[in-house]
Amino acid sequence: MSDWLDAVKWDAQGLVPAIAQDASSGEILMVAWMNREALAETARTGRGVYFSRSRNKLWRKGEESGHVQTVSEIRLDCDNDVVLLKIEQLGGIACHTGRRSCFFQKLDRDNQGDGQWVTTSPVLKNPDEIYRK
Repeated sequence: MSDWLDAVKWDAQGLVPAIAQDASSGEILMVAWMNREALAETARTGRGVYFSRSRNKLWRKGEESGHVQTVSEIRLDCDNDVVLLKIEQLGGIACHTGRRSCFFQKLDRDNQGDGQWVTTSPVLKNPDEIYRK
């Protein structure tokens, strides 16, 4: 693998957080983890590939759902420990809940700082229809 991968500050498990941002709107769609193999494959193919910690294997975004991410740009933050992917989200759904973004909960708070989480985005497609098992 290339030297550019050595510049990334991988954590103790060999992972780095990766932010998927809509290249057109700037909206943050999701955050996931990448290992060296996932980042290298993403760079090579131009398709979002992550590392699933729960399944302990590579996760090629859209392999089950069809909601593929086309990557137009890869950036590394100033501390070299977070990757930013500028993407086009094919199918318009990034979240496993069937929503456009994983960030669909907003804290609705009062002047004292108390509050509750409210859902701000609709389900675009029922997850049961996306992930047929």
